Amino acid sequence: MISELDVIVIGSGHAGVEAAWAAARLGRSVGLCTLSRETVAHMPCNPAVGGTAKGHLVREIDALGGLMGRAIDATGIQFKLLNRSRGPAVWSPRAQADKPRYAAWVRAELESEPNIHWIIGRAGRIVLDAGRVAGLALEDGTVYRCRALVITTGTFLNGLVHVGREQRPAGRADEPPSRDLAQSIKSLGVRWGRLKTGTPPRLARKSIDFAGGVKSGVFHVEHGDLKPVSFSFTSTMSPENTAVCHLLHTTDRVHQLVRANISASPLYNGQIAGIGPRYCPSLEDKVMRFPDRERHQIYLEPEGLDVEEIYVNGFSMSLPAETQRELVRALPGLESAEMLRPGYAVEYDFVQPTELRSSLEMHRVPGLFFAGQINGTSGYEEAAGQGLLAGINASQSVSGRPALVLGRNEAYLGIMVDDLVTKGCLEPYRMFTSRAEYRLLLRTDNADLRLTPKGRDLGLVGHERWERFAGRQARYELNVERLRRSWVRVEGGARVTAAQALRRPELTLAGMMADGDVAIDTSEQDHLLDVSSVETTLKYEGYLLRQQQAVTRAQHAERRKIPETFPFERVPGLSREMVQRFAEARPETLGQAQRIPGVTPAAVAVVGAYLNRF
Repeated sequence: MISELDVIVIGSGHAGVEAAWAAARLGRSVGLCTLSRETVAHMPCNPAVGGTAKGHLVREIDALGGLMGRAIDATGIQFKLLNRSRGPAVWSPRAQADKPRYAAWVRAELESEPNIHWIIGRAGRIVLDAGRVAGLALEDGTVYRCRALVITTGTFLNGLVHVGREQRPAGRADEPPSRDLAQSIKSLGVRWGRLKTGTPPRLARKSIDFAGGVKSGVFHVEHGDLKPVSFSFTSTMSPENTAVCHLLHTTDRVHQLVRANISASPLYNGQIAGIGPRYCPSLEDKVMRFPDRERHQIYLEPEGLDVEEIYVNGFSMSLPAETQRELVRALPGLESAEMLRPGYAVEYDFVQPTELRSSLEMHRVPGLFFAGQINGTSGYEEAAGQGLLAGINASQSVSGRPALVLGRNEAYLGIMVDDLVTKGCLEPYRMFTSRAEYRLLLRTDNADLRLTPKGRDLGLVGHERWERFAGRQARYELNVERLRRSWVRVEGGARVTAAQALRRPELTLAGMMADGDVAIDTSEQDHLLDVSSVETTLKYEGYLLRQQQAVTRAQHAERRKIPETFPFERVPGLSREMVQRFAEARPETLGQAQRIPGVTPAAVAVVGAYLNRF
């Protein structure tokens, strides 16, 4: 095993694998530190990838050259494009994953990369030299030297699992927490906090009468799309739907059981101090916070084609195991269901992400990067996106090149990082389309047009992929101009350009092509993508222009850099509160300063006036 490496990544979850992959593909020697190869890219919670806004993140990860999109295309068992009835800005792909196959696919990709070296052991201490990262010491005393360190520990920092009144130290399920590393990080003087997440019970597939539930009307079969859509821009064929899910609902009996046992829930008896996600409430919170709701949706989701476990989506809880068993059997159609293991809540430490630069490198320790749930986020996709960016920027740091920092107008990845480092976290952070000011510019269909050139410039996008992208980009530009010059007749007999005709809500590009009114150049592999990108560009051209104008106005403030050592305390007219807020967030631009919670426009204006005086 090599003892001197360019980059070491701690953790092999969704953030860690993307970080290791990116740094290795950029030519760095990478050590991937994990407790076991068997837990690589593990899905401890929902067996799915994508969803609203999360699908945008996966497309962007793929466009830059990451793993997640290809992994889910290869191992997904049910695919849907969400929000089809709404505008293209919020169309988001989602897929059920075959959990074992997903993890095996990712592990095989990492094992095929010669620049990745496996470090099997428990990370113990960050090694510093003159204030910057110099290596990693394992708990057994082994030391590996490196020039950049990426920490992606998920829920393992001082993790504590709760099932009823039972508590046990664990990062998830039965895996040990990371205590020494947590202490090492805290010794750096960082601001940190405590968060909580949870997972539902798992049921035995063979104990559930799916056909009987459907026949009696208590289960509703949820199918995938008739024409599944891929996540990856490199896919050469459409994915296949090979599984179904089942929808059911809670009942008054379920709600009564929760209320009767609420004092045994660690969420309600004071046992848990960590803050949980508002947008993904536990069963206890659903019942207690929304007493007027007669029922709540529950989905039975297979964890794989050959996997016995069924994931009960929407049924997350931390009540005692016996109570959970009773609750499961109170659900319609699950009267005889066997619970394989109970749900649980897990508390864990996280680092306030305002400690980080936009590159995800720590302000106070050069060469130290953080990604994933340690930064206060939730979700595989948010973790993977941060991991990719942290891996890229760790590599850039080692080679002395500028960091990749994506703007809020360039990617959901850029929005996520900017939100984290500017605003910090009071609760687990999840991506939503509503967080994007320019979401019509940031669609899933144009993620490659926005980001693949950046991936190519970095060195993550290979020649074959680039050739395919170049053809797709050329067709897009040609087709947009062709439709602007082509003339068609519309209802009423008027002759207008095809681009103008497409602005009519009742007309679609596919329909105009089928009627022989227009023709565009498409490839067999990218036909749907070619059509949707061109149609959206022309149908929403006025809206896109207005958003681009808003971007141009905002860029003036984004271009005004604030030096790392700018003395906010010396700026006349800034209150003590404003100085404190600026010092905590350490904004890198005047635009970022405007987005710090609690900072007034007047304070930003004063800082802007003094930028060139110190």
